[in-house]
Formats: sequence, C-alpha cells, structure tokens
Amino acid sequence: MLVYGSGMSGGLLPQRFFDDDARVVAPALLGQELWRGEVGLRITETEAYWWPDDSASHCRRGETPRNAPMWGPPGYAYVYLCYGIHHLLNIVTGPAGQGAAVLIRSCEPIAGLEVIRERRRGLDGPVLLTGPGKVGAALDLDTGWSGHALFEAGGLELRRGAPPPAMRVGTRVGVRYADERDRLALARFAAAGTRWVSEARELRPDR
Repeated sequence: MLVYGSGMSGGLLPQRFFDDDARVVAPALLGQELWRGEVGLRITETEAYWWPDDSASHCRRGETPRNAPMWGPPGYAYVYLCYGIHHLLNIVTGPAGQGAAVLIRSCEPIAGLEVIRERRRGLDGPVLLTGPGKVGAALDLDTGWSGHALFEAGGLELRRGAPPPAMRVGTRVGVRYADERDRLALARFAAAGTRWVSEARELRPDR
C-alpha cells in the first residue's frame, strides 16, 4: 500500500538539484524516485554526510580510490560494498572537490514489486526496502555503478516525485566511530506516516 503520492513519476532531476550541502539535499530527496528498468522506488529515508569536518564521512581522511566518486561532481552515484555483503547507494552532493553525499537508507516500491521480491528472496512488506543494503539489492547494484550520472536518462535514474506531507529526523545509524558531535547530529531524515523506514523508534518529528 502506497502512503503518499500516485506513483506517477516526473522528469529527471537536474544536476543542479544536487549541487548543495548534503544536509539540504538529504531531506529534499524524500519523495523523489529511483528508477532502474521496470523497478521504481520512492525514497523514504536518507542520511547526510557533509564536507568538511564530518568525522562520520568516508572522506574524513581524504580521497582514496574507494571514495573517489564522492568528491564530485554532484548528481552521481557512489556505491560501496559494506561488510563484504551489501551494496549501499549514495548520491553525491555539493561542488566537485568536496567529499559529500547522501546515503539512501530506505525506500517504498512503486513499480516492479515482483522483481524486487525476487531479488529480496521472496520477502514482502517494509522488510523489502527498510535498510540501505536492501535498497541496493532491490536495484541490483554493485560498485560498478559508482560514477553513474543519475540526472541522465538510462540505467539508474533519479526522477522528480512528490514530497511527503511531513518529515521525521534522527541521528545516523552505525557511526559509533565518529566524534560525539557527529554521532549526535540530526542528519537522518525520513518521511512521516509510513512503515517504509528503518529504526523508526529513534526518529522524532521535525521542528
């Protein structure tokens, strides 16, 4: 059951949409749509990783072969392998030369549900897509998608959708290695009124 919007996608988001601070782009991505072939997902939860001075960011120690796509330009995918198992999708933000991105944490299916269920071993309901590794699996992503332009037609696309009626915020998940300031930062954003969100009990209404 869809929580908001009609499931009718709009056009591609322009590259300029992503050319801002990750903490601005992350909430703006809620309700936007990820498409790959017949699979369409509405974004319901994001996490921001900004530049500079974010000790939770992959770019905190500078550029490496792994995080190179995260340094821009904006609007490209950064996909990395987590724990040797899960492929996590991030959207690069801000100007080139600044290592920043938004992690896509959860989504809601709007098209291709049977394909998604097949890729997720027959599961159903929110467990399909409430977690970044689950999103990567549903889209059948791997690290070869890093550097892919999400604002261009073909392959993996980010299309304009409908924003949620309200938003919830919370701290990021799995960043215990970061400084206290960054561990406690309200850098996770989620659509309100939907079950398609991970770690929902740790979220609170946006003020």
